[in-house]
Amino acid sequence: MQRRKFSREFKLEAVKLVSDRGVSMAQAARDLDLQINVLRKYVSDHGADPGGAFPGHSVAPTAAATMSQTRSFALASKPVPLRPPMRS
Repeated sequence: MQRRKFSREFKLEAVKLVSDRGVSMAQAARDLDLQINVLRKYVSDHGADPGGAFPGHSVAPTAAATMSQTRSFALASKPVPLRPPMRS
């Protein structure tokens, strides 16, 4: 299996999902089909140098991957139901 490569735009959207929308890292990683440590690195790299983060030679994702990413972002933008309070 080949290593997947993600575009700069995908990485920036993944960071925004966590930082701006307030989605947990674990949930965002599941929705985007990433390992949590990869998402943590994206957030860390962006925090250290927002303008220069992700300068690599990534390729544009395929149509199927783009559809999956769009669906994941749409699912993540919906409000998450809160758990009922714990009884004491």
